[in-house]
Amino acid sequence: MEVIVISESNGDLLHPVTAQLVGASSSLGGNITILCPGGKGLSEAAEISGVSKVISVEGDCFQSYDSNAWSKALAPHAEGDLVLTSSSSTGRELASSIAAIRGIPVLQDATNISEGIVVSRPIYSGKVIETSSVKIPCVITLRANSYEASESSGKAEISTVNQTADVTISIRKALERAGEKIDVSEADIIISGGRGMGEPSNFSNLEEVADLLGAAVGASRAAVDTWDEIPHSMQVGQTGKTVTPSLYIAVGISGAIQHLAGMRTSKYIVAINKDPEAPIFGVADYGVVATWEEALPALKNELSALLSN
Repeated sequence: MEVIVISESNGDLLHPVTAQLVGASSSLGGNITILCPGGKGLSEAAEISGVSKVISVEGDCFQSYDSNAWSKALAPHAEGDLVLTSSSSTGRELASSIAAIRGIPVLQDATNISEGIVVSRPIYSGKVIETSSVKIPCVITLRANSYEASESSGKAEISTVNQTADVTISIRKALERAGEKIDVSEADIIISGGRGMGEPSNFSNLEEVADLLGAAVGASRAAVDTWDEIPHSMQVGQTGKTVTPSLYIAVGISGAIQHLAGMRTSKYIVAINKDPEAPIFGVADYGVVATWEEALPALKNELSALLSN
């Protein structure tokens, strides 16, 4: 079972209820992923025991709270069998909105969740305990202090998806994050395009970026199969080339299993795709939700400025 926990924060720090939500999830088994709205409490979330992955969902919408904007940004990444939030006012709103977007049931103010998914919650001002059986997928809000918090001895994988409306800011942050992980003097870099590039002539935009980086240009199988102008020698994937560069930039590539098999061992992966639900974001260290027309000019400008310093 895939469990998605939506974290809660106090300012820039993680609220203790997040570790309690993980504690409740651990009792059910399965893989646990934490979504951190706005990236707040990211490092703390990654240290919670039992968590396999932490996703920082970043964007300008997280500068102030708006239930509609937040739920639209979070919902594409909350595709698990069970989505858990706290029963705070924010948590209840997000739970209802995400459940509505996904078209799945929501149950509020639980105090116990057991296998099956059997949920207990107080009703009638706490005079009666109601027990319900809920079919997955579903969204549940859990009251604070209903479970013991998981310990802080983990080291979960961290990835970032940026849905900022200003693509330039997203690209700049991706380059900053990549710079933290890669020694450019030793880097081998690949920038690959998929069918999302629209037509083969648009690969010239990838070549311009590659020239700035000293990188190679690759392609997905979908691009190679669609256009005769894109040769098989450029294909990255299970039936093409398996690569392990320091930096892999995927542009307009959805992330089919055979493509992921050929590049997922890259040290650092940046994905650019207009579809926030594209599977490529599942393996990316940093994702930018944008079209290539928006992202590549910003990427070239930022690289030119960076290399001229």
